[in-house]
Amino acid sequence: MDSLWRETLDLQQLWTAGTTPAMEERGRLIRRELPERLKGALPQLASALGVEETGLGVEGSDGAGLNAEIPWVRVFDRRRSPGATTGWYVVYLVSATGDRVYLSLMQGTTVWTGGMFAPRKAADLKDRVDWARPLLADRLTGRTDLLTDITLQGNRSKLSRGYETGNVVAIEYRRDALPDSTVLLSDLLFMCELLREIYRGEDLASYVPGDPTPEVVEAQEAATRTAGNRRRAATGQGFRPSAEERRVLELHGVRLATEHFEKQGWSVKDVGAKESFDLLLERGDGRLHVEVKATTSPGAQVVLTRAEVERQRELAPHNALVVVHSIVLDRGAAVVTASGGVLVCTSPWRIAEDDLTAISFVYNTGM
Repeated sequence: MDSLWRETLDLQQLWTAGTTPAMEERGRLIRRELPERLKGALPQLASALGVEETGLGVEGSDGAGLNAEIPWVRVFDRRRSPGATTGWYVVYLVSATGDRVYLSLMQGTTVWTGGMFAPRKAADLKDRVDWARPLLADRLTGRTDLLTDITLQGNRSKLSRGYETGNVVAIEYRRDALPDSTVLLSDLLFMCELLREIYRGEDLASYVPGDPTPEVVEAQEAATRTAGNRRRAATGQGFRPSAEERRVLELHGVRLATEHFEKQGWSVKDVGAKESFDLLLERGDGRLHVEVKATTSPGAQVVLTRAEVERQRELAPHNALVVVHSIVLDRGAAVVTASGGVLVCTSPWRIAEDDLTAISFVYNTGM
């Protein structure tokens, strides 16, 4: 494998976006030769990653159309990272100048917005890195060759900056000091073991900082499926609550909201089963109609149905939105439980059009 990487780095020094014999050969190495060589170690890689052999993927990309400035070859869990834009994976990243290749524990550096992939904010990538590194602390002890910063020297590629920000840890291989195939495989297995720890952390996490709001992603996916697009584009972007977990979150949010208003002297009635809002409050001659949203995320976005929006506009100013955010779900026990959370109340709640983002539309065809 070392000879293939040496040849790839030599060709990388001749990089051009257009088609040339050197770029065609680089593409053959990246897309075919290197992935095939890695697949020769499929049983070992799958074992290190903790997946069935059929669940492990190996692929390379040197660009779509034009030749990419930063070609790559990645190893990944097909379920958790169905595309290089999502999830966590291990990837070889070739520097723009061809003087080095990095073996990086990486994350998808774009995010699904409901209609397209957009670059993740640098702050979100950093938050996810800061979440991931402590999970690996015990495994990193004693390794002096691991880097937290990589330099790809990609002057023409925005993706290059995203890769640099999204790197968790990496090993650098200089073109003039490439180790032999035995060392390269050993390092790759080590990185796959680190990736396995990230996956375990995701399974237990209520919310990974920097991820999109789980409820919003679910709504976007549902809209995509309803529109007839079966491609689960957002799959692999973090925690998704199950039906039971959603129920636990909702009950916890309503309970905290009830306690909050009762302390203020309100009489609180749960009407969520029959109304398009959750709580009906009464105090003296006054009434308040409360919508409650509970989430493991920081609460920057919540999902509203059309009925909820229309009803709350009718009820304003005698209404309120309660968001209970940053709830912690204990998913490791036999019975899922929720705890904590920060309650934020907005009352009166006037819903402005500028604060709403449409996920899908109903179109009258005229038939």
